[in-house]
Amino acid sequence: MMELYLDLLSQPCRSVYMFAKAAGIPFEFKLVSLTAGQQHSEEFGKVSMMKKVPALKDGSFVLTESVAILKYLAEKHASTVADHWYPADLQQRARVNEYLAWQHTTIRAQGSKVFLLRTMYGVVMGCDVPKEKMDAAVEDLNQSLTLLEEKFIGTKAFIASDKISVADVVAIVEIMQPVGTGLNLFETRPKLNAWAERVKKQLGVKLFDEAHEGIMKAKSLSQAVDAATLEMMKPYFKKMFG
Repeated sequence: MMELYLDLLSQPCRSVYMFAKAAGIPFEFKLVSLTAGQQHSEEFGKVSMMKKVPALKDGSFVLTESVAILKYLAEKHASTVADHWYPADLQQRARVNEYLAWQHTTIRAQGSKVFLLRTMYGVVMGCDVPKEKMDAAVEDLNQSLTLLEEKFIGTKAFIASDKISVADVVAIVEIMQPVGTGLNLFETRPKLNAWAERVKKQLGVKLFDEAHEGIMKAKSLSQAVDAATLEMMKPYFKKMFG
């Protein structure tokens, strides 16, 4: 059986997990704990030299990068997976691909930055987050959320059409990352909130809540990270946040 190496604290892992579950794609869940630094272990390195999750192992074939994995799953199981997840229609598929290409440097990067500032910055850097850094990070994210609402969702129920696709799954997990820290991004955005509720319903509320159970406790995440992993994070934080 195909293996998926995941940690549901990771938003790309959640997108792969929820899509596979919702689409009825069989797989074996292999936990790679990020807080324990298991992605850097020798054992996981034998699966993927990238040492990042998610990773897919299908026989001797190993694939990394969540977007590539989502497309692989949809295309491999095209005979059983409903077309709306990754539409065969050229223009609808292009809309999915457009969002997947755009989100990397916008909502993904910005949501991750807000998440790290609100959860890990203090324990890694040993001081409070400077207010100007936090305000700027939240403002950048809000600008991209407005684009998500106005350009990508528009008057449609979902990003590509009036049916859910993998683009919606990728979008919602990234938004839930800062939401898990207690930042309510939906409070002043009724359109975004309505879209999110539609996504949850289509995925299944039980599945959605299960996948997000850990990240909704994000405020206590720093307590779960071991000392070695925290030390490894310091150069990254210094480079990213100055």
